[in-house]
Amino acid sequence: MPSPARTPEVGEPLDPLPIGFAALMRPELPSLVKEIRTEVTRAYPVYGRLLDGPDADTIRQGVEQAITAFVDRVAEPDKPSTLRDTLLRRFGRVEAYEGRDLESLQGAFRLGARIALRRAQSVGRQYSLSPTLILAFADALFAYVEELAEVSREGYSEVQARGTSEVTMLRRQLLHLILGAPPLPQPTVTDLCEAAAWPLPAECTLIALRSPAPDSIEADLADDVLTELDAPHPHLLVPGPLTSERLAMLGLALNGTRAVIGLTLPTAQAADSLRWSRRVLQLIDDGIVPDAPVVRCEDHLTTLWLLSDPPLVHQVAARELAPLAGMPASRRERLVETLRVHISTRAPAEQVGDMLGVHAQTVRYRLRGLDARLGDRLTDPDHRFALEAALRSLHLQDDTGTTGS
Repeated sequence: MPSPARTPEVGEPLDPLPIGFAALMRPELPSLVKEIRTEVTRAYPVYGRLLDGPDADTIRQGVEQAITAFVDRVAEPDKPSTLRDTLLRRFGRVEAYEGRDLESLQGAFRLGARIALRRAQSVGRQYSLSPTLILAFADALFAYVEELAEVSREGYSEVQARGTSEVTMLRRQLLHLILGAPPLPQPTVTDLCEAAAWPLPAECTLIALRSPAPDSIEADLADDVLTELDAPHPHLLVPGPLTSERLAMLGLALNGTRAVIGLTLPTAQAADSLRWSRRVLQLIDDGIVPDAPVVRCEDHLTTLWLLSDPPLVHQVAARELAPLAGMPASRRERLVETLRVHISTRAPAEQVGDMLGVHAQTVRYRLRGLDARLGDRLTDPDHRFALEAALRSLHLQDDTGTTGS
């Protein structure tokens, strides 16, 4: 009599599947991830709201990791899944903070597994794989789902072990809803604000923090500041504008933690404030915006605008500078840089020459060449504006040499 099937321990390698099966499944992953995301958000609308919120990228990454880590383990049974586990614990913490039990999350895991099995069966038919292999895949897949549930339960238990108060969890849920899209009906928000003892402000200021953010920050914050410190991209919501008192509070609480202060906007637009402040953090990492302990978004709005869509800027620049495309790269770069300084400063040739470190006569020679090639583009207001915006953006990226490519 055969022995009963044994459920693998968490973290135990899956029952052996042919390594070649991973190679067959890997090309399916991008469309499989998309299908699972669509079906899960249809079955569990609450996750659709989270995918429209400030942590959408992290959630998408977590879904991708949960799926690709399974295929990776088929190919390499001993491969660690550190990133996957970190993200899954985050899922569990979110469920706890949102006041839900784990049934919805575990149901989403099971639904994803059924969709993955359906896809594996399709691949099996395509490559004439044996039913025994597909059955082994199914066994391994549903054992893996139990592992996902167990890891996410660890994050859930962390929150419970802290003894987090109901008001704290309600406020965390409120922060997620404020930053989500589309906005919830006003009565829903009002009811939650009342339950969380948090008056809904007319406007607020979002602050993006450098990760990881120390837990000690919260001790020096005012009671009405909403926090998300353990997220991959931590942030704060401060009701109202940043008065001198609020700034002093933040200085004490942050205590050297790098931060970008977003714009003060109507609370319905809070997600925009956070999105822009996070973008400034990225521009600091890219070396475009100077680093400092605290940076204000309002000091870099033009940079944010000019770099909002770099591929589009390249298209605008290529179109406006098309008459220069056939020139040698070094000469084109000199002309483009001269044009940038001239068109942005409206300065005379002598001053432009000083800025570029060349003689004024050289500037005049280059401008005549530009005028001959660009013609009306330099006098037409629309073309001139497009040129100035594109050249400023490319200069911020230190990428003027690609405008003719």
